[in-house]
Amino acid sequence: MDETPELRLLFHRLNNQLGIILAHAELLEAKATDDIHRARASQVVASTLAAMGTAKEIRSHAATEPPK
Repeated sequence: MDETPELRLLFHRLNNQLGIILAHAELLEAKATDDIHRARASQVVASTLAAMGTAKEIRSHAATEPPK
């Protein structure tokens, strides 16, 4: 199944938003002055990367789903 333009746009928007979160979290992680804040930023980085992976997995399942 090919993605519809609407679905493609939604994934594009989601990845853009996650990319912004990731960039900010990485900056916070790099500039953190203590271990607690660095660890929290690291959790946000890891969670954002996991969300990006989930979005990619959903997209691949949507693309291979047989027509109904």
